[in-house]
Amino acid sequence: MTASANPIRDVNAAGRPNLGGARFYAILDTAYVPRHNWMRMCQALIEGGASLVQVRAKNETSGEREDLLRQVLPLFFKGESPGATRPLLMVNDDVGLCARYPGVGLHVGQEDTPPEEARKRIGPHKILGLSTHSFEQATRAERLPHELIDYFCVGPVFPTQTKPDYVPVGLELVREVAGSNPRLPWFAIGGITRANVHSVVTGGVRRVVVVSDVLKAASPAQAIRDLLASLGPE
Repeated sequence: MTASANPIRDVNAAGRPNLGGARFYAILDTAYVPRHNWMRMCQALIEGGASLVQVRAKNETSGEREDLLRQVLPLFFKGESPGATRPLLMVNDDVGLCARYPGVGLHVGQEDTPPEEARKRIGPHKILGLSTHSFEQATRAERLPHELIDYFCVGPVFPTQTKPDYVPVGLELVREVAGSNPRLPWFAIGGITRANVHSVVTGGVRRVVVVSDVLKAASPAQAIRDLLASLGPE
């Protein structure tokens, strides 16, 4: 799958992009990507076939984070109206930054801005996602009103350098969430690589977020293609 064949096309009842066909969620993380390689890496993530690309700059100032976001905007909105192109551009845990840029979505964690407040601040037409780390949190995410969030993530499945302080939730939680048949699209995240993705897929996962294994690959675009192939058909 390539960016030109990205499956995110239609919108849901709230007028936001429908994520039902999204398979791969990429993270453009300053912990792995130096500024001089920022644009080139983002282009590789798009070329590989990512459905969503999140700008994550946890240790940067608000101004630095905005500059990083602005650098990649032309790759997503090439002269078209905001939100018209795919993949989707997301920002991590910066409600104010998200609210200032049409077409840019937001991802929040359990300790970040609550989804209810985030939705009020970013408006009804932006994608909003939520991290979960237990079956109870995943169930609460699933039960939120339809107009609040568009997807949730479950993890970290395996130990990960991206979030070393988080205790891995393991494949058992992945199987439990998959078995509950959520109505919302959900992604497994945390320590997933080309070497272990098969075990995640066997557990019922159809969508993944992969960070270091892609960003540190000799060819990030090919790494995404390999992961998409491992996910199999929708």
